[in-house]
Amino acid sequence: MNTPLLIAYLGTVILLIATPGPVVLLVLDAASRSGTGTAVRTALGANAASLILVAAAAAVLAGTLALSPQVLQWGALAGCLFIGWLGLSGLRDKGDGEATGAVKANGWWQGFLIGISNPKDVLFFVALFPQFIPVTESFSASIGLLAVLWLIVDLGILALYIGLMRHSLAQRYKAGIARLSAWMLLLLAAVGVVYWCRVLLA
Repeated sequence: MNTPLLIAYLGTVILLIATPGPVVLLVLDAASRSGTGTAVRTALGANAASLILVAAAAAVLAGTLALSPQVLQWGALAGCLFIGWLGLSGLRDKGDGEATGAVKANGWWQGFLIGISNPKDVLFFVALFPQFIPVTESFSASIGLLAVLWLIVDLGILALYIGLMRHSLAQRYKAGIARLSAWMLLLLAAVGVVYWCRVLLA
């Protein structure tokens, strides 16, 4: 096993997941509006999407799947639009940090859709993931190991964010955190839409 490469992979994944992005913001928003249960379902949905991205990256590397760059770019643009819709939905709430029953029920699907279209994750699995395949001598073993480590780190970091939202200080300001998360989702979406529109029109 290539230990230095494995450590580099872990460091990259930790930095990628811990840096606040659409998934982290959505989990924080779910935790502040709907509680721990919805936040956990949201995290699991995003995690399931990561598994699909891992499988797609493996298929591309194995030569069984060919993805056009335009497909990825349009998918990233669609993801940004969905992120924007979530941000607007959060801002349309009453502002008391409470979500409707429909939002609570859809936590898993919201997490999944954000995860599957998250530009940060898509770019990682397409551009960086292949560099870590030589972590073992077996292609399938490498894919399995990298996928399991991703899942552990992903769920661990998201669980830390959810745990922070259970703190009394966070509970006191949960309405403000929910609105801030919604605004940040909207800002990320706006930046992403501008960027991907420029890429597609170039």
